[in-house]
Amino acid sequence: MRGMARYSAIVGALLALPLPANAAPLNTMNEVGAALQACWTPPANSGNSSVTLSFSFKRDGTLIGPPKPTAIKVSGDDKARQAFVDAATAALRNCLPLSFSPALAQGIPGKVFTLQFNSPKDNAKAVQQ
Repeated sequence: MRGMARYSAIVGALLALPLPANAAPLNTMNEVGAALQACWTPPANSGNSSVTLSFSFKRDGTLIGPPKPTAIKVSGDDKARQAFVDAATAALRNCLPLSFSPALAQGIPGKVFTLQFNSPKDNAKAVQQ
């Protein structure tokens, strides 16, 4: 009985995890940027901060390696800076995998993109470098 209760608790916990929505495939990088921004919640009391992440996608909507911060503007100490970068990285990771249209999936693998995460939150675009 204890094993069954433990199994039920694990299944319940897994079902409670947020999963990516079955949204329509993304057709443009502007749509990709908007989808990623929808997952972004700036840390509390982060003022007028920003971080730009650089990353590359695979065709399946996952990342090729971890995102890299390329520009960081955060007021406060190192802890505040790291919290802001971690929040942006988590927002990106929590949005994946993305669903790309066949045309976008063909041209996206390996290309480097950047996305700026701002506080207060605003709309940013994913930009191909």
